[in-house]
Amino acid sequence: MFLTWFDSNSWLLEIGGKRILIDPWLVDSLIFSNLDWFFKGSRSQNRPIPENIDLIVLSQGLEDHAHPPTLKQIDHNIKVVASPNAAKVVEQLGYTQVTTLAHGESFTLNNQIEIKALPGSPIGPTLVENSYLIKELPTGLSLYYEPHGYHSPEVKQAAPIDVVITPFVDMTLLLLGPIIKGKNSALEIVKSLKPQVILPTAAGGDVIFEGLLMKLIQTKGTAAEFSSLLEKNNLSTQVIQPTPGDRFELPLEKRALVI
Repeated sequence: MFLTWFDSNSWLLEIGGKRILIDPWLVDSLIFSNLDWFFKGSRSQNRPIPENIDLIVLSQGLEDHAHPPTLKQIDHNIKVVASPNAAKVVEQLGYTQVTTLAHGESFTLNNQIEIKALPGSPIGPTLVENSYLIKELPTGLSLYYEPHGYHSPEVKQAAPIDVVITPFVDMTLLLLGPIIKGKNSALEIVKSLKPQVILPTAAGGDVIFEGLLMKLIQTKGTAAEFSSLLEKNNLSTQVIQPTPGDRFELPLEKRALVI
């Protein structure tokens, strides 16, 4: 299994001979509802659109997961798996092969990769977006992705899972509470899923965030602190802090490579 992190929530997963692009924000600025005074994410230069993409996976419909300027530049004939909210975004952009996954539903790519949607992050009082369990069917190799640290009890049924991608950092919006659950949430998911490897998402990278929203957010935690927390709890899961843009192979043993 190979991963490339593009910063923020954007990943390229190579598994089962397939290339899966997850929550891509690769070009232009990240702005919510065209309100750049409220929130704006920017980087010094665009990231290249990866070639030979087999599937796009979108966990949420918000711009930091379903980024319209990026999605406009990607081939609209590529298959997309998305939450109901994210599916609306790509359908409006003209994508032709969109599979909407409600919680508990699955999609199979070429009899090689199974993607199951689980409850993920709450967005507002009535909407719960998707997390995903991605499995290589011939081997059982598995990856779990939840970008805001809201983990459904249902995912415990899939333990053990080889790789987890979830935040280590806590981000709290003043007066409203957590918008990203990091340290304690990630610790509990490691205890439950016993992954070989865990990687952080949703923060860091070569990105500058600005605007009114950033003045209202408190951020706590680092990858180093989380590694220490795992050691204190006698957990052997390896923490990997990727470098944006670098493709790397995950150091996985074969303990879970049997169905």
